[in-house]
Amino acid sequence: MDRIDVVLIGAGRMGQVHGPNAARHPGLRLKYVVDPRAEAAGFAALHGASMVSLEQALADPSIGGVLICSSTDQHLGHALAAVEAGKAVFCEKPIDLDLEKVRAAQSRFAGARFLLGFNRRFDPQFARLKQQLDAGAIGRLETLHLVNHDPASPPAGFIPTSGGLFKDFTIHDLDMARWLMGEEPVEVFASASCLVDPEIGRQGDVDTARCVLKTASGRLCVISNTRRSGYGYDQRIEAFGSTGMIRADNVAQDTVHTLTEAGSCGAPIMPAFAERYREAYRAQIDHFADVVHGRAVSRTDYADGVAALILAEACAWSAQHEQVFTL
Repeated sequence: MDRIDVVLIGAGRMGQVHGPNAARHPGLRLKYVVDPRAEAAGFAALHGASMVSLEQALADPSIGGVLICSSTDQHLGHALAAVEAGKAVFCEKPIDLDLEKVRAAQSRFAGARFLLGFNRRFDPQFARLKQQLDAGAIGRLETLHLVNHDPASPPAGFIPTSGGLFKDFTIHDLDMARWLMGEEPVEVFASASCLVDPEIGRQGDVDTARCVLKTASGRLCVISNTRRSGYGYDQRIEAFGSTGMIRADNVAQDTVHTLTEAGSCGAPIMPAFAERYREAYRAQIDHFADVVHGRAVSRTDYADGVAALILAEACAWSAQHEQVFTL
């Protein structure tokens, strides 16, 4: 397979997930890293890339793809610059925290090769569940239960720029609900509290929430979120249909299980997102490589980002006003 050069914008937490995956991919070559921090130079060198400015990277005709892992407030600007330069774009979620800005820019992405970073659609366990749903394994889907619990609360400094629980965290579940139900929610109700870290509350955010989505046909989805589980990165799905149910359980760190008179004991579940979704992130970059090479159309595009952001804002409004939000 020929390799096409790509550039990574942002060598922070998510850049250190996607950058190495791109560098190792047989169809991609990580040529440049764009990051203003001096420490990013070591990361770039480790993966055979050079540090350049964004303008230099986008002006290079050999660059076929751009991976945007910069801070959220820069996603939209970087994506626009890359699309206008004619590059295929992978962008971490969300596109932006401002829904009006996202809507206003949507027409500029018409026809663009744009892949949004909703990685959970690429998880092998969840993809298999989706396949069984679509094949009618449990008849007609009626209700859905999504569990998304972080192992521990983030640093307090993360909260002010995160966009809040619904735009930073629940947005993954909102995208999954749309994907699995196959219908757009028309009603949203959310209730939220600050139960994990009082500092999160002092900064105007919540850390625990339950959301209920309802579609026009009456399908229901319940989303369970918390910033602290106390037992690992809890990621589960239960789907209930007219003839049965399908469940995707947590992934344990190993499959060894001990049974004695005292009871049974197994390995803990995955500790954090990077370990739990390692295969999903790899599959996502596999798909992006296909998009860059012109072999595939993006499976999670700009419109998906807009739809999820609309639902995130609806959840926030509902939680604040303690009322159902009608879309």
